[in-house]
Amino acid sequence: MKQYKVSSAPEDISISVVHQFLTDSYWAKSIPLKTLQKAIDNSLCFSVIAESSEQKELVGFARMITDKATFAYLADVFVLDSHRGNGLSKLLMTSILQHPDLQGLRRMVLATKDAHGLYQQFGFKKLASPDTFMELWDPNVYQ
Repeated sequence: MKQYKVSSAPEDISISVVHQFLTDSYWAKSIPLKTLQKAIDNSLCFSVIAESSEQKELVGFARMITDKATFAYLADVFVLDSHRGNGLSKLLMTSILQHPDLQGLRRMVLATKDAHGLYQQFGFKKLASPDTFMELWDPNVYQ
């Protein structure tokens, strides 16, 4: 039987698994491995690990881009298809929101196309003042 845990230890990240998933995602399609490695190196990352008596396997991931004092942006959240339905996205979100480096922040934000229901369970809402937010966005930067 597999048991799951969430780790923020850099050594628990399987860059190949993360890259394989993200390169096919709608939000990071074709992200170069070098770019992903730099993003991971400069973020607080969370790995969902499936452990059995024989092996450890990364089955989910998220990263927080943060100054650890005032602001954080949640990005690159996923659970592999073969492990969905086990409550892992909720386990991951709970672990992220309880992490000591993410306490007392003034604002956390994220962008999602299809997981609003998950994030609403953890208190995320639509922007209170969307007219105050601006962006520079190049959706084809990896193409």
